[in-house]
Amino acid sequence: MQVRDGMNEVVVTVGPDHSLREAARRMTRANVGAAVVIDPDEPGPGILTERDLLHACGKDEDLDVERVRDHLTQRLVYASAEWPLERAAGEMVQGAFRHVVVLDGPEVVGILSMRDIVRCWTSVGASCELSLGGDGPGGG
Repeated sequence: MQVRDGMNEVVVTVGPDHSLREAARRMTRANVGAAVVIDPDEPGPGILTERDLLHACGKDEDLDVERVRDHLTQRLVYASAEWPLERAAGEMVQGAFRHVVVLDGPEVVGILSMRDIVRCWTSVGASCELSLGGDGPGGG
């Protein structure tokens, strides 16, 4: 399976000057955990995630005053729509994030979350055998 098979083509977008509250409203209305940030002054899209919003809330920042541009996820990885899902999952695990912006050339074509990957794998009956060591749970 490829990233294009699991990605969500409905992408919530916000601008860098939107308030965090407006970004949260848009994400809530679409029931998504991340918004793509389109900034014409930047070479590529950014991303604002529910985790970024949580950090702002935890610091008691004013969601009506704070701007998206100041709370973007810093380590951003773009996925190609042609990547295998395993590669996207590996990038997410290695980078400790749960969403990637999916590009087809320079165009944003979707967003992929860990939940999307799990949904794809479980829908086709993927399974994983764990080696626990020893003779059973807890090892030997």
